[in-house]
Amino acid sequence: MNIVFMGTPNYAKVILEELIKNFNVKLVLTQPDKPVGRKKILTPPPVKELAKEHNIKVLQPITLKDSNIVDEIKAVNPNFIVVAAFGMLLPKDILEIAPCINLHASILPKYRGASPIQSAILNGDEFSGVTAMLMDEGLDTGDMLGFSFIKTSLYPTLPKMTEKLSETAAKLSVDIINEFKNLKPLKQLNATASKCKKIKKSDGLVDFNDAKELLNKYNAFYGWPGIFLQSGLKLIEIELIDSNSTNNKGQILEINKDYISVGCKSGAIKIFTLQPPSKAKMKAYDYVNGKRMKVGDYLS
Repeated sequence: MNIVFMGTPNYAKVILEELIKNFNVKLVLTQPDKPVGRKKILTPPPVKELAKEHNIKVLQPITLKDSNIVDEIKAVNPNFIVVAAFGMLLPKDILEIAPCINLHASILPKYRGASPIQSAILNGDEFSGVTAMLMDEGLDTGDMLGFSFIKTSLYPTLPKMTEKLSETAAKLSVDIINEFKNLKPLKQLNATASKCKKIKKSDGLVDFNDAKELLNKYNAFYGWPGIFLQSGLKLIEIELIDSNSTNNKGQILEINKDYISVGCKSGAIKIFTLQPPSKAKMKAYDYVNGKRMKVGDYLS
């Protein structure tokens, strides 16, 4: 069974690893290397690194409309093209080469688009999962082939949920390919569809209006872009105290050697670690002491 794989981040890498174990992956397409960190070191995507370890040919096209890319894919005579978080829509010329199966990290038609995992966390969904679908020229609009569900509360932060959904998608991809001839594709109900946008750094801006919403943003943007106040003060490690109490927004309720408690208009949170702009991370206790802040003052 010859497979062409298209994907970029760690989510896709886990799926590729499982495909390599079970099938003959002949070609991998991924995004170009990108500068990472303050020193802007050119870094290959995780999928490229794994493919190179297994001596699989890698293409990193800027566009898929190049006829040479289409020819490269046709040359390996794929039975399936498997796609996971690749970052580009597939043109008709590629869709017609072989069945194109996308492993999308939501239960479609919910959260079509670039940030389905973050969206599920932001909205406090009870369940999430992975959908395997046949790709068409739309954005996550193709007929569905299979699903796998997870309970989101077991994987509250973005890294934990991404890891679990990666494992879930990897197993689902193998099952779908093996059972493909026996599957009956199911059309999506567009009336119930929702879309999610690409996450920007500015999405991490928070205030002390709603404690539960603040926690959801913390979990969804864990790692990047993180959450921060209008002043640029980053909230590195937090915990929900409650979501029902009524408080003054941003007022310090308690100062403890391990954390500070801060009120929200609805609810309250504990903050363990902070990071002021252009400074190192520090304990919240040390931060408020350095600022000579006391209970009743406001964090902003």
